[in-house]
Amino acid sequence: MRSIDKVLSHIDANLESSLERLFHLLKIKSISTDPAFAGPCREAAVWLAGELNAIGIAASVRSTSGHPMVVGHRQSGKSGPHVLFYGHYDVQPVDPLDLWDRDPFDPAIVTREDGTKVIVARGASDDKGQLMTFVEAARAFIAETGDLPVDVTILFEGEEESGSPSLHPFLEANKDELSCDFALVCDTGMWDASTPAISVMLRGMVGDEIIVRAASRDLHSGMYGGSAQNPNHIVADIIAGLHDENGRVTLPGFYDGVIEVPDQVKELWQKLGFSAEEFLGEVGLKFPRGEKDRSALEHIWTRPTAEVNGMWGGYQGAGSKTVIPAEAHAKFTFRLVGDQDPDKVQESFRAYVRSKLPPDCTVEFIAKKGSPALRLDFGMPALEKGKKALKDEWGKDAVLSGMGGSIPIVGDFKRMLGMDSLLIGFGQDDDQIHSPNEKYNLTSFHKGIRSWARVLNELADD
Repeated sequence: MRSIDKVLSHIDANLESSLERLFHLLKIKSISTDPAFAGPCREAAVWLAGELNAIGIAASVRSTSGHPMVVGHRQSGKSGPHVLFYGHYDVQPVDPLDLWDRDPFDPAIVTREDGTKVIVARGASDDKGQLMTFVEAARAFIAETGDLPVDVTILFEGEEESGSPSLHPFLEANKDELSCDFALVCDTGMWDASTPAISVMLRGMVGDEIIVRAASRDLHSGMYGGSAQNPNHIVADIIAGLHDENGRVTLPGFYDGVIEVPDQVKELWQKLGFSAEEFLGEVGLKFPRGEKDRSALEHIWTRPTAEVNGMWGGYQGAGSKTVIPAEAHAKFTFRLVGDQDPDKVQESFRAYVRSKLPPDCTVEFIAKKGSPALRLDFGMPALEKGKKALKDEWGKDAVLSGMGGSIPIVGDFKRMLGMDSLLIGFGQDDDQIHSPNEKYNLTSFHKGIRSWARVLNELADD
């Protein structure tokens, strides 16, 4: 019997024990956003370090200015790649508690009406269940073969859900220790319940808030209406001019650096059967906006956007108040793709806003920190190995998907440590992360462990 077969058999035979360990972690109230839970956050870190040490991965709890990091190593100079696995042990608050069907920190396996078994608890999917798939795969490999097939470093963070304030200083201070050939990140999802996915593109983002000011005070609209500048009108004109009739963003140079997805990848996406009507129907909509010559999947995975996140000005109380406001506000974010430069996009936006201002009006900008988009090289050897491993486990080709949002740690790994990241996760769209009744499919947990064992095995196979 091949080593990988022995490892997979070990995983199957010990699933109950793996679930017991996951349940222990899920019971720890490691809510990073609330200082009252600092103790449980450290408890989770200490427990994880203990589990890693118990299976032969030398680990320690590292103090930071906030919640601790867990760093582990199992390396002996193997010829294959040295990989860093990342996950986070902190969780979101549980409010509103009355919408939970059970205590969020009392994990249980629940059978749904369709027969699907799910693990219900805060953190089941985001990210305790996910990170434990890797720990359990490592446990099985070491138990059956005496070692891991590749050198591994592990980094577990305790502040991902609270903005990772300690992460940058920690990465900077520990560059040499944490820099590996590439990272493995398990904080993503599958295409559907039976089809694995590898996220190969993450959009970047940059934002700005504007405050347009005109008169020195709010004005009586009967005395000044029609003569004095109205900041609400100015902001509305700025917003209206951001897109043309075909849905393209009008900012000069905005599409510089946007890269087309290879045709073969687009062809694979066309075969996925994605329905924009069904996707939007879940939120009460039907017709996609955006660039008219692009598919809905391109809109959310590979095309840049310009969105208005908030706008206000003037009287907003009950009834009416006939004023021309002295100032108006709006908040904007731009999702970026390819090689778009966040600074250049912001500069172009600001120049555009200034061009829309009447001579006697002013604008104040409040910047939102930007980050560029990230993408994997489609020819990256680790990507092909990951695809093979996932197909061997799930019996289907892995979807090479994009992500409309961002995972900041992936950008930090690239910019600070020079590492690309292979993003493989087993979450589902209906896992209700950050919401009441968060769950993780039992199949995701079981086959997730098996998948990581296969990935590690493939990475070592020259």
